Amino acid sequence: MDFPEIDLRQRLTVSRGYGVTEIYVPGESTFVGKTITDSGIPEHDVNVLTLYRGNKVIPNPKYSRVLEPGDKLLCFGKMESMRKLIPLTARRKRKPKVQQLEEGHEPPQGDD
Repeated sequence: MDFPEIDLRQRLTVSRGYGVTEIYVPGESTFVGKTITDSGIPEHDVNVLTLYRGNKVIPNPKYSRVLEPGDKLLCFGKMESMRKLIPLTARRKRKPKVQQLEEGHEPPQGDD
């Protein structure tokens, strides 16, 4: 058998809108105490590739595994579906990129 090296990112990009992300399970999450199946993750066409629990790495975890506070799930699926799994209050807001102006340059003024 031959196992050629592959560009994982290229292989997992099946079509637009799909990707890999890590989902963190905080202590107050509704996922805590539920199995991966009962959490509803698979119903959203999201596959759990790896479970990180403390110092343990559990590749291809069984969907009967119960989730605990602090677990991190490496998932593949539709990005929009994975976003919906994260409560709005827990989503990180992206900081806008601020571009420094050169000295002596004025920012554009709007028409009054």
